[in-house]
Amino acid sequence: MSRRRAVWVSTSTGTLGGVATYVRTMQRTPLWGEWDIRHVATHRDGSVATRVIVFLGGATAFVRELLLHRPAVVHLHTASYGSFARKSLLAWAARGARVPVVLHVHGGAFRDFYRAAPWLVRRYVRATLQMADAVVALGETWQRMLQEISPGARVVVIPNAVRPGAPVEQPGPGETVRVLFLGSIHEAKGAFLLLDAWRRLGDARRGPPADLVMAGNGAVDEARAKVADLGLADQVRVTGWVPQRQVETLLRGSHVLVLPSFAEGQPMALLEAMAQGLCVVASSVGGIPDLIDGECGVLVPPGDGDALVAALCTVLADPELRSRLGGRALDRVRERFDVDRVWRAIDGLYEDVTA
Repeated sequence: MSRRRAVWVSTSTGTLGGVATYVRTMQRTPLWGEWDIRHVATHRDGSVATRVIVFLGGATAFVRELLLHRPAVVHLHTASYGSFARKSLLAWAARGARVPVVLHVHGGAFRDFYRAAPWLVRRYVRATLQMADAVVALGETWQRMLQEISPGARVVVIPNAVRPGAPVEQPGPGETVRVLFLGSIHEAKGAFLLLDAWRRLGDARRGPPADLVMAGNGAVDEARAKVADLGLADQVRVTGWVPQRQVETLLRGSHVLVLPSFAEGQPMALLEAMAQGLCVVASSVGGIPDLIDGECGVLVPPGDGDALVAALCTVLADPELRSRLGGRALDRVRERFDVDRVWRAIDGLYEDVTA
């Protein structure tokens, strides 16, 4: 068995969402070469037939890696529901081949998935988590949740990773503030709550002019229709999905990121905004409080439109506050979420589980 070969299993790096972004980020670190990592995709956006074909092809490639190359460790990136079903099967296959398993839990719906599952499925989830040599949680909030589900599991915290940049320059008094929503345009992400709040800002705001860009896939046409119905076409632009290479351009051209989600894991969009020194307004759900607090951002209760309006009014009217919060958010990225710190944490975990 090679001591320096690992297999990563996740969605395709071309898939929309945070897991694909995370994998692409880690591919550009020394970890990839030092552990001779092979990436196997078991999911891709597309029709049911496409997803089935991709999973069967990925599962075949995974078994081939186990049998022919005997990796030192397999690292499976899972979310909930179908994702967990797919990755858990591969985890048990690796266990049968006596290859150490790292199960990396992403996504904000895992607790709901577990609670809604039938008794037998919950028992299977607990057994799978306990079987893994290590379960990776993105933050302390999710570590506690996973430990409650499976008390016998070994759960370690390794956060998502991002490369810190230079802070954006905030506009001065009277200059236009550009606000960005970056993520799936759905109710669960608070996209339509945000549009309602933005309409109310016209009456409540006493600060500078502002505009809003909403970038992401999902209910794009519905969001555009609502923008028109609310009379916000001169203030709000819904771009739809944008390729990853344009995300940084969007971030660098913005001053505030707003993410009023109802459920989250540890959103990469929020981390990417922190890494550029944007002022962040987000809901206090899931793993978001593991990323920001009142020292480096503004948290609002999920679903609270009044609190969202008040938070946006505050940051839009105060350039010094935006700069201070954005600077502290960037400092936090450098201290905790810098990709150079995170890949070394994974390297240390591999050394531990393969010892």
